[in-house]
Amino acid sequence: MAASFDLTLDCADARLLAAFWKTALGYVDEPPPAPFATRAEWLAQFDLPEGESADDGAWLRDPAGNGPRLSILRVPEPKTAKNRLHIDIRVPGHGTPAERWARISAEAERLVAAGATVAAEVDTHHLVLRDPEGNEFCVAAGAARS
Repeated sequence: MAASFDLTLDCADARLLAAFWKTALGYVDEPPPAPFATRAEWLAQFDLPEGESADDGAWLRDPAGNGPRLSILRVPEPKTAKNRLHIDIRVPGHGTPAERWARISAEAERLVAAGATVAAEVDTHHLVLRDPEGNEFCVAAGAARS
């Protein structure tokens, strides 16, 4: 059996980044683990440094349960270099190259309206964008489905 995995993004503003990624991926807030009623209650069990709170993180999940969970955690240091790992957002991949590119472009426009910036276009194949904190991700066509 394959191992499951979650993704974690470091950030300066967890609420800002969570709002963006919920819009980008259609994710929802992950409820706190049982038996805790709130994230603050869950976090209280840990020996957190003074001043840290539930607002320093956000936990998201795919409502259908298919995609990896996403943890977004505030860290003191800024982003300083290109990501070594990034997220690819895939749009439906059927149709002609022009039709696929139109869908990729439309999705990128939606994400720019949500706070992303376009970093690069790669040969009408995919777009590289940055989330509101500068983390790179790509928008590309997904596999065609029959």
